[in-house]
Amino acid sequence: MNSTARDSLSSVLILSLGGTIAMSARGEGKGGVAPRLTASDLVAAVPELAEEVALELRDFRNIPGAWLEVDDLAAVAELLNKQAALGTTGFVITQGTDTLEETAYLLDLLYDGAAPVVITGAMRNAQMAGADGPANLLAAVRTAVCPEARDMGVLVAFADELHAARHVQKVHSTSTSAFASPGAGPIGHMVEGRPQLHFALRRQAHIELPLVRPASVEIVEATLGSEGVLLDTAADRLDGLVIAAFGAGHAPRTWAQRLGNLAARVPVILTSRTGSGSVLTHTYDFGPGSETDLLGRGLINGGTLGPRKARLLLLALLRSGADPSTVRAAFAARR
Repeated sequence: MNSTARDSLSSVLILSLGGTIAMSARGEGKGGVAPRLTASDLVAAVPELAEEVALELRDFRNIPGAWLEVDDLAAVAELLNKQAALGTTGFVITQGTDTLEETAYLLDLLYDGAAPVVITGAMRNAQMAGADGPANLLAAVRTAVCPEARDMGVLVAFADELHAARHVQKVHSTSTSAFASPGAGPIGHMVEGRPQLHFALRRQAHIELPLVRPASVEIVEATLGSEGVLLDTAADRLDGLVIAAFGAGHAPRTWAQRLGNLAARVPVILTSRTGSGSVLTHTYDFGPGSETDLLGRGLINGGTLGPRKARLLLLALLRSGADPSTVRAAFAARR
């Protein structure tokens, strides 16, 4: 390809963070795999990419998805915001699938550009038969330069499906179709190798960087007969708490008073552990532990946000310096 043709191509920045898509064994396929492949290695497995787009490759991290931290993603978001302002057409992030749904949601909160950001990975490492990394990478790059994907925030490309960050969840530990959007469905599909988006989403309000204030937020899940011992620990050590409640927002009755006491000190977000659907507001009123009771004690309704995403929203708000009224308003806007 001559330089004139290359200059006319759309520009895509590929950030490699590691994960299964970048994993290989130490030698001759023996032993367990670990992140060893670079962004250049990943692109080399998809030769047509270089003919379609002008690629910039960066090895931002090379670690398992389970090792990623909020500060890693804040640094990614700062880079994306800067490069989007400079005119990059789109962005692709490759990473481990363990935390991919959380990365997508957090970046969707922190990224303020219009250029598409598409996250992908793999369930099968490069040495396995039927490795899915190359196809996922190709789909991600083609989506990143798709004009219809602009102003859609962060998307996930996986197994020929496109998902919005606010809806996507990892729903299987090993399947190549590990990602779904319960309650919403995919926002698009790859058809004959090209992205087709079915509908558009309004961007959620972003949270200003940098995330400079320290904060600690954890999740406690309601389970049958739980004594809630972790709630006693939370009282002294956390800046915020997310409750993964039963059903539409219910907790054991022995938790109710302690949750109210906690909510008087720090933000406590009420979510559902079910994986889809919304926390209700006033349908059940059977006393201690009903959603009516818990919200009346000061807990904040997490709406349709699952526990993991509610935690990231609360954590990002607290780390950005949000006061209690701002926290409540942010969750109310997402119901």
